[in-house]
Formats: sequence, C-alpha cells, structure tokens
Amino acid sequence: MRRQWFSRRSAPSVTHTRIRALRCPDSSSAGPDGREVSRDDRTSDALSGHLAEDIDSIRSVIGASGDVVFRPFELFDGRPAYLVYISGLSDEQQIDSDIFKPLTKGGTTVHSYTANAPADLRTIGDAFVTAGSTEQVATLEEALHHVVVGLQVLLLVDGEPHGLAISIGGGEQRGVEEPETEAVIRGPREGFTEDLRTSITLLRRRIRSTELVVEFRTIGRYTQTKVALCFLRDIINPSLVDEMRQRLDRIDIDAIIDSGYLEELVEDNAFSPFPQLQNTERPDVVASALLEGRLALISEGSPFALIAPIDLWGALQAAEDYYERYPIVNLIRWLRYLFMGIALYLPSLYVAITTFHQEMLPTKLLISIAAAREVTPFPALVECLLMEVTFEALREAGVRLPKTVGSAISIVGALVIGQSAVEAGIVSAPMVIVVAITGIASFVIPRFSFAIAIRMLRFAMILAGGLIGVFGIVMLTVAVVIHLSSLRSLGVPYLQPVSPFSRSSTGDVVLRAPQWAMRRRPEQTSRQNVRRQSAAMAPDQRVPRSKRNT
Repeated sequence: MRRQWFSRRSAPSVTHTRIRALRCPDSSSAGPDGREVSRDDRTSDALSGHLAEDIDSIRSVIGASGDVVFRPFELFDGRPAYLVYISGLSDEQQIDSDIFKPLTKGGTTVHSYTANAPADLRTIGDAFVTAGSTEQVATLEEALHHVVVGLQVLLLVDGEPHGLAISIGGGEQRGVEEPETEAVIRGPREGFTEDLRTSITLLRRRIRSTELVVEFRTIGRYTQTKVALCFLRDIINPSLVDEMRQRLDRIDIDAIIDSGYLEELVEDNAFSPFPQLQNTERPDVVASALLEGRLALISEGSPFALIAPIDLWGALQAAEDYYERYPIVNLIRWLRYLFMGIALYLPSLYVAITTFHQEMLPTKLLISIAAAREVTPFPALVECLLMEVTFEALREAGVRLPKTVGSAISIVGALVIGQSAVEAGIVSAPMVIVVAITGIASFVIPRFSFAIAIRMLRFAMILAGGLIGVFGIVMLTVAVVIHLSSLRSLGVPYLQPVSPFSRSSTGDVVLRAPQWAMRRRPEQTSRQNVRRQSAAMAPDQRVPRSKRNT
C-alpha cells in the first residue's frame, strides 16, 4: 500500500541530492556580474584546470571544516598539485606510500614520461598511483561527492581540467564478532558489522552464486547512506523486487542513521504492533532468507540487516532450529508456542477469572487465592497492572545500565521488590508468581521485535479481562486475528502459508520437517524456482549400506 507521508512528487535526482548534502541550504555568493550565484550553480561547474581556482572553489563549498585536509606538493615533473581528503577516514600511511611518494619521486619511470612532455592525469593514475581504483572527475560536484560521500582521496594537478578520485581505505572499524542479540549454541558465530563492504562479503561467502544480485542506493540528503538491496535473481518473485525498489525510490529524508529508519519507511502498516520486516545480525539467517525467495536490505552504519517479506510463524523460529535434528527442534518450537500463549494470556486470564469467573477454579485453589488476596487493598486489575509496569521498568533498567551491573540490578530488584510488596500486603503472592512466569515466557520468543508486540498486547488483554472478563479477552483475540489476516509484508499475506493455505509450504510452520522432506520453497516468494532439492534425498531412496560397493 502507498504510504501517505511519502512525497507525491518524484524523488530528487542524485545530482541534486548530492549537492544539497554538500552545502548550506541558504548559502550563496556573488558572481562576476554582481548577481547572487547559489552553490548549486557553482558545484555544477566544470573544473577549470587552474589549481588555485579549483582549490578555492572546493574550500568555499566545504567551508571551515577542519577535518578536510588540503595537502599541497609538487609532482615529479615540477607541477604543483593538491591532495584533498578527510582526515581519519582515509589511511594516511597508505596515502604516503601509494600516492604521495610515487608522485613526488616517480621511481625509474620518471624519465620516460618527462623526456618529451609532462604525463597527463590518466598516465599518472595508471603508472604511478598504486592504490586500489581510480576515477577521473570533470566537475566540482563530482569532486566533492568523491571526497565527502565516497570518502576518497582527490588529486588535482595544475593545468589538468580533470581531477583523479583515488580509493583509499581507512578509518576505525569494528571487527566481525558474534551477535549478542541472536546467540546460538550450535551454528556460525559471525555477525554483520557497521561496514557495508564487510557485511556484503560475509553474505557472499555463504552464497557463492552469480545469481546473487546486490543493488546499491544512496538515501539521505545529508548522510548519503549507502543501502544494499540483495536477492537471488533466479528464485525471488520479480514483483517483490519491483515493489521494494519503488518504496526505496520514494524515500526523501534528511538522514538514514540505522536500518530502523528504513524499516519504518518501507513497511506496509506503520500502525501495527507486529513487525513486517525482520531484523537480524546473522549472515546465515539472511542467506537462508534469500534462498527462500526473500530479499534483504543492508544499510551502511548498521549491523542489522532487514528481511522481507516475513510471516507470523517466522517470529517463533530461531537460527538454531536448522542446525539441530528435527525431533529436538520440534519439541523446542512447541515450547515456544506454549510460552507465547502464556506471555500473552496468563495475566489477563488470572485477572478475569479472579474478578468475574471464580466458579472456574477448583475449590481449594479458589480458597488459597482468596486467602492470599484478603489483605491486598487493590482489585486484581490494578494489582496486575502495577506489577507488570514494575517488571517492565526493571527490564528496561537492566538493558540501559552497564552490563556488569545491569543483570544484577534487575534480578535483585525483582526479588526485593516482589518480596517486600507481598510482605507489606500491597500485592498477593499468586500475582507475583503469575507476573514472574509471564516475564520468563516473554524471553522465550526468539525475535525481539515480535516479543515487544506480545508485551504491548498483553496490557490490552489485561484491561479487557479486568473490565469485561473472559468475553473481553475472546473479543480482543478475534480482533487481533482479523488484523493479522489483513496484514501484509511487502504485499505478501502475513499468515501465509496458513492463510491463504498452501499445503506444500507448511513443512516449516508449527513443526519443522526433516531437511530431506522440505523439497519446496514458499510459493508466495519463489514462484520462479520452487523446488529446492530432489526426491532422492528421502530415506527410502538412499542406498542401504549392505548394497554399497566396497
């Protein structure tokens, strides 16, 4: 569906966006004839070939930025030149060894180029610069883009009407580490990093196919953030790729700081508590999603990739489900479904039954609960909300505090507050037990974003149960099911393959079939290539050991 806050006009051109990111929006200067000349006009001008003039033009657009280095020197043939780069984002030792020294000394190849005529810029880049890749730039806008956005080194030589953009790596980057948010006992230990090239490399190591397509886009007027759209060309439904391209092209925003910005800008229903894109730090999870015909968005500066489309059942699936044997996985998966129901319904059912439906409890249990609640001054609804809000506050405090004290504070705080509240008669002991079990159950859900949705709905269920009883819980459940039935992820139904039903794709919903039995990919996402393996993988097709050739 079309997002209402997307601009109805077409997205600005790449050139215009780059210019706006490199200047102050309201800055202008006087031209030769005395009229005001905006920086948009000046940055579109071609390089003049006069070194002093070109350097002054770059300085006037960049302004007083102390981290932009203008390094003057003389070429081996005596011509003045400048290196322009951003300090800290380019390796200055590599600049000295691969650019500065070869261009000032020239080695043994100097005389062959200076005997008759000075070497032109292309010759300088091919014969002297030993860095990665070089590219000629003709306009001031291109030169600024390569320095500020591309984080490259710009070489300007007096008398040359072009500049040379040289790719030099550098800058402090975090290494590949194990993801903390998706830890596994058995499985790969690598996680994405904030560097886009490193993240794509980790993905390429797992899918070594020419069908893996990585499309780059630059989003954000000021941040100029690179976003990679990844998919397998021969598997994915082409309409999904077209839809995602359109949603990305409609984005017109100042900045993309993290992939969370993209998630809100491309999701189908921004007002739903349920996530419509899955975020993950694990390259193996992204690779598995691509092999199912899904697509991924990897944003520069964020270790979290986004996967779309997703469904409700994937929220209760962990990466480790596919690295263990299927009987164990199915047992754990059923446990997740059970505890998801507990996390959603247990507090509301307790409040509804103790308030409106006491006849549903056995007599001994009813007497025990009544005796425990005899001294509490609050009704069950207020008591439950009080404990739930306190537990959520303790959980949030444990996350925000330093790791060395966060877990201790949350555990000790819960024990001390719970015990003190019971002894003071503010809350009853059964309520503390219910809230504690509910909190533990919410941690069993593998996907954090889906667990947050369950936590939000739990408060709505508590209010419905405390005000109307079990009937209110049932009515709210029906409303949630209707909402899930109408929800879409990149246009794909959120409850597929259950609704609409697809028998061939139900082998990995509530139960996980054995690897040899999951022969087909989800039909909604992989209509081009549905079959993933041959029937020869089945046990009845394997050759018995007694009949093998010795």
